[in-house]
Amino acid sequence: MKLRPADIEPTPDVFATVMATGIVSIAAGDHHYSKLSEALGVLATLGFAVLVAAVIAAAVAKRRKLFWDLTDPDITLRLFTFVAACAVLDTRLSFNLALLRVLGVVALLAWLGLIVLTARNMSAHRWAALRDHAHGAWELASVGTSGLAIVMGQISHFTGHRGWLLAAVPIWYAAIGIYALMTWLILWRAIVERRDRDGFAPDSWIMMGGLAIATVAGDVLHQQLSGWPAPAVRTVTIVTWVVATLWIPPLIYFGLHRITQRPDVLQFTGAWWSMVFPLGMYAAATDAMAAEAGVRSMHTISLV
Repeated sequence: MKLRPADIEPTPDVFATVMATGIVSIAAGDHHYSKLSEALGVLATLGFAVLVAAVIAAAVAKRRKLFWDLTDPDITLRLFTFVAACAVLDTRLSFNLALLRVLGVVALLAWLGLIVLTARNMSAHRWAALRDHAHGAWELASVGTSGLAIVMGQISHFTGHRGWLLAAVPIWYAAIGIYALMTWLILWRAIVERRDRDGFAPDSWIMMGGLAIATVAGDVLHQQLSGWPAPAVRTVTIVTWVVATLWIPPLIYFGLHRITQRPDVLQFTGAWWSMVFPLGMYAAATDAMAAEAGVRSMHTISLV
């Protein structure tokens, strides 16, 4: 059987695999597992290159027939995995200033395009219609926005250009605002539909991961800020980590209940990558908070 480029139709959230592999590489590096970190870093980089090539090949093969409907908010929201993947790779490869800048610019341009498209798509629907389709993957808009704030903070740190930092702070606050909006829609849907405990899906973990990456972004920004913004950023960062932590028990409970009732959900699907990234990001966020608070036990929590 011969596979042609025209037969390839990547899903909008295909870059979640890069996000997941990259953040586990970063978390392994935080705990001094250097060989594991380097191996996963290479795998994430190669995976990113292969996926970009696959998307381009599929688009060229189909010519004018675009396989993603960019008028659908669910599509554009899941495409934020590309922005987040750029951000995670940028963090992993931050030792290379040239790559840091290139991936930073790519992430910024992709984010600008997706923000405009998503705002247009969501404004074309009533709130009730958006509520009926909201799910955990919609938090990827917040994840990608926090990732962009991290990239900007790193560029500011390594180049000394404070303009990047000044732009990163409002973008970080925007990420938290987007998170609040998407969480409201998801919880509203859960209340209206009266979902039982079987309503769990792997992408529900992004509700925790969105706050975990916001914590990492806040920590990156706080380390460079001085004056009145610094205490406010630090306070918000602590709050995002605490709320992310509070999400974990119910997510575990609902997940285990779902598995007990329906063991078939353990079959492999791409959706499970949506669970890996939040856990890896929480590990990185907890390690950052451990360093900030000077609490050694939090390093252990991060490692677990």
